[in-house]
Amino acid sequence: MADKKDVQFEEVQANDPGEKVINRAIGFWEKFSRPIIYGGSLLILVVGGYYAYDNFYKAPREEKAADAIFYAQRYFEKDSLNLALNGDGQHAGFEKIAGSYSGTKAGNLAKFYTGVCALNLGDANKAIKFLKDFSTDAKEIQTIAYSRIGDAYAELGKNDDALEYYEKAAHHYPEHEGLSSDNLFRAGMLCETLGKEDKAAAYYKEIKEKYARTEKGYQIDKYLARVGIVE
Repeated sequence: MADKKDVQFEEVQANDPGEKVINRAIGFWEKFSRPIIYGGSLLILVVGGYYAYDNFYKAPREEKAADAIFYAQRYFEKDSLNLALNGDGQHAGFEKIAGSYSGTKAGNLAKFYTGVCALNLGDANKAIKFLKDFSTDAKEIQTIAYSRIGDAYAELGKNDDALEYYEKAAHHYPEHEGLSSDNLFRAGMLCETLGKEDKAAAYYKEIKEKYARTEKGYQIDKYLARVGIVE
């Protein structure tokens, strides 16, 4: 026969809220331990995999891309555009860097340089391809990219597309008055050559209203007069 104290202790245990919680927890763990372990392992693998990718793949790749683009940039600064674009046989040019280091910051920047070099070397289609594939949060550089796309389309005689990108460049970073007025001016000049004087006048008026103190703004009355607007 069980001791009375032992019976009382067992009864207290059975009615103890804390004991019930523990028992439930044990039951829960027995039932769900396998999926919890698997789920936790998966989370560790994902986090660990991302850390490994970021530190042992992405970071060294970024460093290699930055080293590779250095020589191409030097050629670009010297106006040796063919060497900058295609390399010198020992060091890669922008086009190869853009392909080899896709997904890196330097690889993305190489797309911009490839587009600019190609445009200046007479390959407007290549310029459009690479400049459209380029993007950056640096508004000044992105504005220039839009502007060069406009130039490339103008080279190809695709005037509606050219105007679209000149407008995009003019309004992407309005705080930069020089770039904005320059792209409005490009749009106006293109319209003039197409005989669309009313549309040209609209671009010139925008320069006069918003960017009167820029280089283009100081000259704009002359261009307004050319399209019949005298103020």
